[in-house]
Amino acid sequence: MARVGKALKQVLEIYGISQNKLAVTMGVPRPSVNRWVHEQRDPAGDVIFEIKEALKQIDPEAADKFVRLYLGDTS
Repeated sequence: MARVGKALKQVLEIYGISQNKLAVTMGVPRPSVNRWVHEQRDPAGDVIFEIKEALKQIDPEAADKFVRLYLGDTS
């Protein structure tokens, strides 16, 4: 379950994306993003897709990295 939070935290750090930037892009409260990053709450499956889409808007490479970290090596 914590894989989402770990993957998200890594991506935000690597690509210099703030929790606030992601929250604004997604249209969710920043505390929600903070809870995901700190593994206090896991986002629902449809929200994981929304995270990927928001990251894609901010930085497509960040979205790809998030998917790879979350799902593992899919090749």
